[in-house]
Amino acid sequence: MVSRIVVPTRVRKLSADGEELTGPDKLAGEEPLEIRLNGEQFTVTMRTPGHDFELVPGYLLSEAVVRQMDHIAGMDYSSGVDQDGHRTYNVIDVRLAPGAPGPKRVAARNVYTSSSCGVCGTSSMEEIVKPSSYPLPPVRPVMGAERLVRLPDELRDHQKVFDATGGVHAAGLFLASTQEPLVVREDVGRHNAVDKVIGWAMHHDKLPLNDCVLQVSARASFELVSKAAMAGIPVLSAVSAPSALAVKHGREHGVTVVGFNRRGTCNVYTHPERIRE
Repeated sequence: MVSRIVVPTRVRKLSADGEELTGPDKLAGEEPLEIRLNGEQFTVTMRTPGHDFELVPGYLLSEAVVRQMDHIAGMDYSSGVDQDGHRTYNVIDVRLAPGAPGPKRVAARNVYTSSSCGVCGTSSMEEIVKPSSYPLPPVRPVMGAERLVRLPDELRDHQKVFDATGGVHAAGLFLASTQEPLVVREDVGRHNAVDKVIGWAMHHDKLPLNDCVLQVSARASFELVSKAAMAGIPVLSAVSAPSALAVKHGREHGVTVVGFNRRGTCNVYTHPERIRE
């Protein structure tokens, strides 16, 4: 599996002064993952292989297909085989347990989800915003500003695939009471990295994540705010800018949206009461 996460290649390096060098390089893996529900195709997403059994539950939670791990009776790769009969590890069939909400028929994705877009292929605008099974608690302090502005560096310390390739995003869950992140995951898709950390929390029975800050290495998009709300995460912090829709969604759904968290400063766009001075 490691060779699919970090893929070796050869590269020709050129410079303005005419120098040419040829040597080894490493690329972040990107492969399709087809998600099936009870044998029927639900969606295809582009992801970096690895932690797929975390990605899938996290994704299904964000789509309101499941609310907890007990709603998944099983997952396996057995459905995906190539023309020679070898398992590809690019198809996961999810068996939903009795009582799982399951998908709405109109919610099935009509096209694949790219590594840059987590809501592509959604059938209608009404399907984008879904009710959360983990409503956020009343606004209260979650983390101090001094610790909050250190989170990007703490996240960066755990980005091993980025160190090797420079080509992946990262997401991590942090508590004010602990110095180490609860979990960090990397992926070519920022939404996949978030799904992986939420899926990890589902496996460890930690939902709702009412005391956590979700730190991401990318911008704060609408889809990331939505995923935070679906998992009961009160604070989303990003190293880059938020979109206008992300801020609007955070304001309306109770998520504290932090942007431009880098080099010791940050901007708090919504519900600043959760950040202690």
